[in-house]
Amino acid sequence: MPDRLTRRRFLAAPAAAPVVFAADDRLALHGGRPVRSEPFPSWPKVAPADEEALLEVLRSGQWFRGTAGRWARRFEEAYAKLVGTKHCLATANGTSALFASLHALGVSPGDEVIVPPYTFVATVNVVLLHYALPVFVDTDPETFQIDARKIEAAITEHTRAIVPVHLGGNVADMDTILNVARKHKLAVVEDACQAHLAEWRGRKAGSLGEAGCFSFQVSKNLCAGEGGAIVTDRDDLIERCFTFHNNSRSRRTESMNFSYDAPGANLRMTQFQAALLVAQMARLEEQSRRREQNAEYLAGMLREIPGIQPARQYEGCTRNAFHLFMLRYDKEGFAGAPRDLFLKALRAEGIPCSGGYRPLNKEPFLLRALQSRGYKAIYSPERLARWQERNHCPANDRLCEEAVWFPQTMLLGERRDMEQIAEAIRKIQKRAGELRKS
Repeated sequence: MPDRLTRRRFLAAPAAAPVVFAADDRLALHGGRPVRSEPFPSWPKVAPADEEALLEVLRSGQWFRGTAGRWARRFEEAYAKLVGTKHCLATANGTSALFASLHALGVSPGDEVIVPPYTFVATVNVVLLHYALPVFVDTDPETFQIDARKIEAAITEHTRAIVPVHLGGNVADMDTILNVARKHKLAVVEDACQAHLAEWRGRKAGSLGEAGCFSFQVSKNLCAGEGGAIVTDRDDLIERCFTFHNNSRSRRTESMNFSYDAPGANLRMTQFQAALLVAQMARLEEQSRRREQNAEYLAGMLREIPGIQPARQYEGCTRNAFHLFMLRYDKEGFAGAPRDLFLKALRAEGIPCSGGYRPLNKEPFLLRALQSRGYKAIYSPERLARWQERNHCPANDRLCEEAVWFPQTMLLGERRDMEQIAEAIRKIQKRAGELRKS
């Protein structure tokens, strides 16, 4: 009698022989049976420890962080240890972490800050809020990261900082970025909002520059609905960040002493968020390992499909956080079917997916901001005109037409889930001629 195929033996099956699932040969978009009908894992995950932590804060009546805040301090100590930095400051969200960091580093009107064009808008908004100029450096399409080889050519006497984004949990080329920054005496603020536990040569993302910024928004691998953090080894920088984020009041200020050190804002994290993060951190490593294992398995299958190329990692990236599984779609491998039609067909097969970001450097709001009264008061017409000439990113334009994203929640499933993703793509490729005609 043949051996019975148990679940354990199924999961241990070699990657070289993916299971092909029986399904209607027609595309689901054309009335066939979808490859997948069940949902992928939900997010966020809730455990009894989360409920206990929130109830403890609720019953304590100490909901406000202020200059102390027991749960906020507990989270900051734990997260600094996790990242490997001397300090951590909890903030309201990732945007406020970036905003406070740039302020503490002295970014001011008239300065330029180097940013990638392939990122969430917050990376650029925090530059605009300082009335500085965001200078876009083109993307390396193979990794989806800023092309560090092109940064030096974008530096001028006005450049104040570089903000690399570790997009999707992958890590930018920090060797090149840090070398350029040292040469030109520039600050590096790592936007690690999507890169919890990612590593560059064994060091955690966020720990390599002057400051690292994280987000704990609900979609993130470590989440509390909203929330953020700044990490750094610099005593002076963390104190300036604290004072700024606490409405100009330093740690030394007594609660009823209404004196202020400098301009600031209210960017504090609540005790509820901090408590939830402390509880969620207990599961972060286990979840991260599962994402890595599934991403490796999925990438191995997808590389065998013509026209599909998973994002590459730099040699120095020793751990990818996989907040996103990113790949490039070449329509020539699919009978010329455009990406948007491919995405529609893939969703119909039961596989959630996205086309990712649009070219941020081409967003109309940027020109409106630079034509505002405030910017015109700071910058000459000639300098604003040169800014437009400098900010062409052709490689990023192509990437925005080719990118496909799978969210991190899909990587929390079983191997069978990864096999169904690959099977759905193979099915679409087999019927690509019919898809293009449709």
